[in-house]
Amino acid sequence: MKLKNPMFVVKDIDKSVKFYQRVLGLRVVMDFGANKTLTGGLALQTSETWKEFIATDKIIFGNNATEVYFEEDDFDTFINRLKEYSVEYVHSVKEHSWGQRVVRFYDPDKHIIEVGENMKVVCKRFLDSGMTPEQVAERMYVPMKFVNACMR
Repeated sequence: MKLKNPMFVVKDIDKSVKFYQRVLGLRVVMDFGANKTLTGGLALQTSETWKEFIATDKIIFGNNATEVYFEEDDFDTFINRLKEYSVEYVHSVKEHSWGQRVVRFYDPDKHIIEVGENMKVVCKRFLDSGMTPEQVAERMYVPMKFVNACMR
C-alpha cells in the first residue's frame, strides 16, 4: 500500500490552481481537466465530478477538520510575500511551544493551508542564538540525533 496524493475538492479548479501557483509556488504536473495534480502531490478535483464519483450533492466546504502542511526555509520572506495576497487567515503567525513559527490560512474553498518554518531552520536559529545542543533538543522536544544532524 502506498499513499499517492491528498486531494481537495474545489468549486473552481482554475481559480484554485492560480491560488496555489501564486501563493505557494506550486505547478501543475498532471492535468486531467477535472483533476489536476500539483507539485508536491496535492491533487485538485472539481466539485461537479466529485459529486458524481460519490453519488451525492452534499459537499461541506470549510469544516476546519483537515489541513495541508508545507514547510518553508525562508519563513520571513514567505510571510512578507503572503501579505501581497488577500488570503483569509485562520490565524496570523504564531510560535508553537517547540519554537516553530507557523501561519494558517484558507484556500479559495476554505481548505486550511499551514506553512511552517522548516524544523532544521528552527534548530539552527536556536543554535545561532547561543543555546547549547542539549538546550535546543529540550526546547524543541527532539532527540539529540536531530540536533546533531542540523549542526552538520
